[in-house]
Amino acid sequence: MEKILKSLSELRIKNFLILLLAGAINAFGVTVFLAPVKLYDSGISGTSILLSQITPSYMSLSVFLLILNIPLFLFGLKKQGLTFTVYSVFTVGVYSLVAWLITDVLPIDVSMASPLAGDDLLLCALFGGIVSGIGSGLTIRYGGAIDGIEVMAVIFAKKLNVTVGTFVMIYNVLLYIVCGFVLQSWILPLYSIVTYAAGLKTVDFIVEGFDRSKEIIIVTDKPKEISDALIEAFECGTTKIAATGGYSNAEKTIIYFVVNRFQISRMKNLVHEIDPKAFVTISDVADVFKAND
Repeated sequence: MEKILKSLSELRIKNFLILLLAGAINAFGVTVFLAPVKLYDSGISGTSILLSQITPSYMSLSVFLLILNIPLFLFGLKKQGLTFTVYSVFTVGVYSLVAWLITDVLPIDVSMASPLAGDDLLLCALFGGIVSGIGSGLTIRYGGAIDGIEVMAVIFAKKLNVTVGTFVMIYNVLLYIVCGFVLQSWILPLYSIVTYAAGLKTVDFIVEGFDRSKEIIIVTDKPKEISDALIEAFECGTTKIAATGGYSNAEKTIIYFVVNRFQISRMKNLVHEIDPKAFVTISDVADVFKAND
């Protein structure tokens, strides 16, 4: 009981507000761009679109989103935690509700073609993927998931000796193959792969940021001079780490530093002016924050 109360105390109003927006955005992308022209989103969302098309009309997209997603989130409760599960179920509920409003209540005709892109499959695939990707990315960034297949991937990928990304990709490839056989056409499933790719890239942008910072690791014999120069030039701190050369067995110092992409050229020139023999590596950093942010 104490653990449950602790998890509930971690829930934040701000997160719920963002997740409300995320669920609505995802529903807009799927119902306005994808479902009208029989394109398919990835994961459970795409499965729900397919099932809604081959079952009686009362078994709508909204119904399948709930009956397929929620059991998966509850199944993953122990692995993912109560906070994650609450956020995820809430977002799926919003997604389902807004999808129902758009398709059955609001005066928007999504029965034959996209209200915004008509029957242009490429436009529908791209914008459907981007818009739903924004919704999915916001959901992940604020503590939940909008698709139960991601939870299944976390639980079963390791047991199957594959990565989470590979598990999700295999599921989606199988989904699109089934769609091809059901529709007896491969055009729509192939365009759906464009949707999947656009959505995946958009999720990366939302979760990791449009302008990634760069992680700089400098191995040098002149740590003080380089560190002081970096601090003066960029007005931010550095971290110095003691190290030993594996080949020379000489004492070295590693300088850890984070810059944005516009500062890389200046940083390179500054380091090599001080120590032409310095060894520098540059890597992407997905996110930068302080622990109390």
